[in-house]
Amino acid sequence: MSSENFRQLKPFFSILLIISTLFAIVFLQMEERRMGYSVLKLTREHKKVSEEKRVKEIALAKITRPQLLDHMAQQKFTLKKIQANQIIHLSGVVEAPVNKVAKKDL
Repeated sequence: MSSENFRQLKPFFSILLIISTLFAIVFLQMEERRMGYSVLKLTREHKKVSEEKRVKEIALAKITRPQLLDHMAQQKFTLKKIQANQIIHLSGVVEAPVNKVAKKDL
């Protein structure tokens, strides 16, 4: 390639470089916009799931509150409230009292 041929092609290469740069800029802007929409969609979905979780936690707390469980046990299953003499205390091994004999008693 001679220097004369290269000079003739210089304007073509510069225009090609400018056009490719503009295409790259447009492509990057489109990708940025697309990613922004993806992030927006995921953010909305996250908020929706968080709200559903909060609602379910509140429903669980309402269902398992002690007063409701006690009421259901008495109404549905006809259970009665416990009385003091019905409570059985389970503790560790109970040792029988050992009669300690002193040496001088022998």
